[in-house]
Amino acid sequence: MIETIVKTKRSTLETYPFCIIIPTWNNLEYLKLCTASILKNSHFINQLIIVINEGADGTAEWVSRQPEMDFIHATQNIGICYGLNIARSLIKSDYVVYANDDMYMLPDWDLQLHREIKNIGHRNFMLSSTMIEPVETGNPCVVVRDYGRDAGSFAEEALLQEFHTLKIPDWNGSTWPPNVVHIDMWDLVGGLSIEFSPGMYSDPDFSRKLYEAGVRLFKGKGDSLVYHFGSKSTKRIIKSKGRKTFLLKWGISSRTFTQVYLEMGRKFNSSLRLPVSGRLAEIKNKLKRVKSAW
Repeated sequence: MIETIVKTKRSTLETYPFCIIIPTWNNLEYLKLCTASILKNSHFINQLIIVINEGADGTAEWVSRQPEMDFIHATQNIGICYGLNIARSLIKSDYVVYANDDMYMLPDWDLQLHREIKNIGHRNFMLSSTMIEPVETGNPCVVVRDYGRDAGSFAEEALLQEFHTLKIPDWNGSTWPPNVVHIDMWDLVGGLSIEFSPGMYSDPDFSRKLYEAGVRLFKGKGDSLVYHFGSKSTKRIIKSKGRKTFLLKWGISSRTFTQVYLEMGRKFNSSLRLPVSGRLAEIKNKLKRVKSAW
């Protein structure tokens, strides 16, 4: 695998407010929208690292012509876990943002995260922006409003005029990208876990590793907004058994972790309560674990 990966560093500053890592897999149309939104709508000049998987649709050639982007090119699809981890040596920031290529960052998304980080005053946190999505999926942390379900129907101007009306209160349970952690926390837990390759359930696993390391601040910022077209890459892959892997690794389901431990989707409070799962929940998780082991 490693022989098929090439790194290219072109960023010129010694350090940046944020390093944004964007894995992409033959998704050039959306990657162009995503990176354009970062350059247009970010408050700061941030480092961009693009992780190109295959790039058979012209992605590799296009990214190579963008002087403001560092990139990694893997001629085979190495997925999210390997891709984000190998980007570590290129990072020039204390704060690592993981974003999907089918996201459009809205004005000052990074400024709101930066202000929150300054208010926190320590490194033991995970923050997420709030996604706006066109379709209801049951995610309690998402604002549902349709500004286009694909790049061709994207109502960019309408979104830019109206996004400020879609802000919501801060919420518990930061897990989903775009998210940000301090580089020391990334290093402490070893980045993403490769047993979840190509990436399904690596998000809650990463949060769980941070939780085990002592992090108790998992906060979604309701005024840091991004538009998410919705899993334009993951719909094309054969799903790994990430749910089963999470259960066998941690002894509880990812649902129990996000809902009971992280209180995902609830209005933010200053500290998470110690989880009280109850006898019935413990029995259910043990049964799930035994069943998954077979």
